[in-house]
Amino acid sequence: MRLAKSILALGTVVLVASCATLFGPQKLVRTGLTDRPVRVQKPTRVRVGFVKPAPIILKPVRPVRIAAVKPAAKPATRPLTRPAPRPVRTAEAKPVTPKEAQTPTRPKPRKIASAVGTAGKPETASIPETAPIKVKPARAKTGLAKTLASLTPKPAKRAGGALCGKQLTAGIPTRSLGAPSGSKFIKTAMDLSGPVRDRAVEKQIFAGNIPRFLSDLTPVSLSGLDARGAPVKITICVAPDYLAVGNNRDYVRVPMGLPAAVEVTKKLGFLLPTTKMVDAIYRQAALHLRPSPMQAGPQMSSTAYLWKHNQTVEAQRTAGRAGRDALVAGQKKDLVMSNALLRAPGRVAIYGWHRMNGKPIQPLSTVHGQSYADYSHGIRLVSKTAYVNGKPRPLAGLLADPTIASVLSKEGPLKRPLRLVASLASR
Repeated sequence: MRLAKSILALGTVVLVASCATLFGPQKLVRTGLTDRPVRVQKPTRVRVGFVKPAPIILKPVRPVRIAAVKPAAKPATRPLTRPAPRPVRTAEAKPVTPKEAQTPTRPKPRKIASAVGTAGKPETASIPETAPIKVKPARAKTGLAKTLASLTPKPAKRAGGALCGKQLTAGIPTRSLGAPSGSKFIKTAMDLSGPVRDRAVEKQIFAGNIPRFLSDLTPVSLSGLDARGAPVKITICVAPDYLAVGNNRDYVRVPMGLPAAVEVTKKLGFLLPTTKMVDAIYRQAALHLRPSPMQAGPQMSSTAYLWKHNQTVEAQRTAGRAGRDALVAGQKKDLVMSNALLRAPGRVAIYGWHRMNGKPIQPLSTVHGQSYADYSHGIRLVSKTAYVNGKPRPLAGLLADPTIASVLSKEGPLKRPLRLVASLASR
């Protein structure tokens, strides 16, 4: 109530002041726009007093009753129980190789979706492969690993291993640094032929002028049954190519008559092959060369002919891109050991020169005399030591043994092979 009175008194004062201003004494003034006098009211001073406002009394606010909030009930705890495992479908066990058993497989990279890329397709990021885990092989193989290891075929050991190692080529002399190359030797022997040329070749060979790669013997295996029906595996060690004069880069394959060939193989610690060995060598060769016959005639035994044919064979070998120690076959006929030599004294036995289908051009023949040699003939060195089921045995003894010789020879056992070689070597 007091507040209302104070507001009413303040309004009365303001109204009185406004009336005094409007209706007070006036004064005539001249303006710049017209000569007509304008009445100007004289302001009246009004004293305005401040009225003390009445105090404002606020009523207390009634308190609001808020219902107490009950605490939520705790969920009932259940005993933790492990769910029963689901049955897992297992694939059939596959045979594991010893390599897979020891070397863990590397997980394949997975692709994961990330932010959306161009054209609304999700971009993918490859997860890098994990580093391989090194697993130490077990000292002793047991169980499945031992069985698999016994069934896995072992690769044949090459030169330098337990089979066909350097000990079998100890009879080959060391080549001197001043020895002539193959092309230089051929120039000095271009006018030679027959036994005269053979003696020049023997001189170079006994001086060690042989390419070193011919000392890297290659294993060739022949399998069959002995006289009792037991399986037998015989491994022979042969030179990777035919006998040659020169060095590894410049050499010439040299044909020889039978007496000279037997003398050379005897002093170097080798034998000539049988026809069955020649077939096995061709089947297991790393490089097969197509036979390249030349025009027949008296010139076949000339040095110029053998040099020309050697260049043809070398071009084929280079095109085949095989290493020097790779076993090569098909480029020559072989001088062979055969019982036919006993029935045809003074002759030479030749066989081979296989076509690409595996069939030889030259069947076993004793037509030529023992001193005859032409461009198509070659001398394949076969070590005197062979291996029967991994055990070393003299090759000459195996060829004469009636219980096992059929594995090495189509003719069965050779009659006195060492005496045969000795008689052929005599001149």
